[in-house]
Amino acid sequence: MNMDLTHVLDVAQLTDVGKKRDHNEDSVASDVSSGLLVLADGMGGYQAGEVASKMAVLTIMAEMKERLAGSSSGKIDVASGMQMESTLLRDAVAKANAGIYHASRTQPQCAGMGTTLVVALFTNDRVLVGHVGDSRMYRLRGDAFCQITLDHSLLQEQIRAGLITPEQARFSNHRNLVTRALGVDSVVELELHEHDVEAGDIYLMCSDGLSDLVEDDDIYLALRTLNANLTFAARHLVEMANDNGGYDNISVILARPRQPYSAGRHWRHRILGWLK
Repeated sequence: MNMDLTHVLDVAQLTDVGKKRDHNEDSVASDVSSGLLVLADGMGGYQAGEVASKMAVLTIMAEMKERLAGSSSGKIDVASGMQMESTLLRDAVAKANAGIYHASRTQPQCAGMGTTLVVALFTNDRVLVGHVGDSRMYRLRGDAFCQITLDHSLLQEQIRAGLITPEQARFSNHRNLVTRALGVDSVVELELHEHDVEAGDIYLMCSDGLSDLVEDDDIYLALRTLNANLTFAARHLVEMANDNGGYDNISVILARPRQPYSAGRHWRHRILGWLK
């Protein structure tokens, strides 16, 4: 069973319709006790994107919470060679994709719907990050600010091929053309990687409603200035996107580990507490 992170992980989340849309197609959710955070940015016909993002978030949250409760943190899955949490997350995303894909093919009002995804699981002094599409994760560690994920988008492929620069990409008319999304095909490729976590790190997950409208340097400055209060920082990030036009829905999740939280350290501390 995974340890309870309620007392070691600070989390704030916020989603906003923006200034131009009449409904919100983003969905966010977090379960601090298990260290699970999920953000999705839906797309499709009238309100179908909202359906897709909610299906993704609800399915992944339910699947992961149920299966994490019965698993051992950090255990290696023999078949895949990955940590058990990695396998659980792949399976949960595959189930979400299958549900969205089936609904889009069988329900006319959901035709063509899909969603991006970024999900984080904090476990054993590490964070497991999975993503599909152009929803992002950033990390602020001291003065160092970096983007952990790389967009699955036409623009990112052009940048990688040297056809355009990142600066040119910010002004392109093709900013929102993603090359992967949940629900578009019967199988989706989840990009999955792990990162070491240090106490005091700040992790930002966001939809493109933030990253398209607020420069990375401005996001960095906001997090550096407002890091003492994640709720206020999340609100300020959304306000900046709205001040810059608010052309899309805006969603953010902020997370900060306050102290190390490996399962081994957790149990050592509990045993020492019993002996005192």
